[in-house]
Amino acid sequence: MISRRDAPQWVKEAGRAATRAGGRLTSGTRMLPDFLMVGTQRGGTTSLFRALAAHPATVQPNFHKGVHYFDVNYPRGLAWYRGHFPVRALAERRAEGAVPQAFESAGYYMHHPLAPERIARDLPGVKLLVLLRDPVVRAYSAHKHELARGFETEPFERALDLEPERLAGEVEKIKADPGHVSHAHRHHSYLDRGHYADQIERLFALFGRDRVLVRYAEDFFGEPEPCFDSILEFLGLPPWRPAAFERHNARPGSPLPDHLQRRLAEYYAPWDDKLAALLGAEPAWRR
Repeated sequence: MISRRDAPQWVKEAGRAATRAGGRLTSGTRMLPDFLMVGTQRGGTTSLFRALAAHPATVQPNFHKGVHYFDVNYPRGLAWYRGHFPVRALAERRAEGAVPQAFESAGYYMHHPLAPERIARDLPGVKLLVLLRDPVVRAYSAHKHELARGFETEPFERALDLEPERLAGEVEKIKADPGHVSHAHRHHSYLDRGHYADQIERLFALFGRDRVLVRYAEDFFGEPEPCFDSILEFLGLPPWRPAAFERHNARPGSPLPDHLQRRLAEYYAPWDDKLAALLGAEPAWRR
């Protein structure tokens, strides 16, 4: 039997279309997320998502890791969003006696100018999980990711130089037109996405510190068991571990040149200082 993950693309697309159509008709019986993985992009979220999705008490969107409702699909409406999630009765059968929790992961939610406020308004009580990664490494990884997907054509150093020009006025456009999707803001924010402290500060203000958990990719990949256990405890999920913690979506390539490593480390130093002050401890990449 072909797994959902290994199915041909046309099969996946057909399944998604059928799921969306059926989901709209049955949206009233379907779940909404109890928690969200909101970022960061290229921060190890796919690996953590798959570990959490294997937990018997969690349910994920049908055919999706992330629905991207609160960032780029918000005009479609809440019934459309709910239609991506399983029917509660079916989720309860799978949960093996526990209370099932639905979730999704979208690395753009934390960075998008409007998404956090939309989440706070539409999902009262939701918990947020933030997985951060060294912003220097994240920026370089993001560039390789966008190149591979065809959303970037410039070499990394040139893309860094172009970023202020590319992003100029894009946040204002998004705020002025909630349906506007900014290609540059979504795909070319190599530096800006690493301003973690400002993004997390906004999440704390909207949701409270008790509903936002910040963890680090360096800890999750280096010693996954205690990191994963702390996440389950925060979410109120029964203790459980997958057979193995696997790493997904790593992109091989040449190492970051030394001069760019120094440039980015200097650029992010004040941002990392601000993050350490906000969280009361040094981030994992500075320990």
